[in-house]
Amino acid sequence: MRRRADLMIKSPIVKRSVRINRRKTIIGLEHEFWNALKEIATDHNISIERLILKIDNEREQSNLSSAIRLFVLGYYCQQLAAADQRPSPRSDLP
Repeated sequence: MRRRADLMIKSPIVKRSVRINRRKTIIGLEHEFWNALKEIATDHNISIERLILKIDNEREQSNLSSAIRLFVLGYYCQQLAAADQRPSPRSDLP
């Protein structure tokens, strides 16, 4: 018979404490979303906390973690759409 602990799946959620408008809050996101936030913040020369503040101020969802996930998804969808709009390089150029 399996023990109860063996049946539990470890959560991939990473919880981090961030300061938003001078208040500390804990946000739980998957590791990949934390990496994406870091990448986006770096690309825009802002801190992750400042990016999260922007997302918090503009969100329509009641859950900040969900708003962050949707922001990251939207950001990368826009990046892909912009890449699709670029003209492809011409092979006949020297």
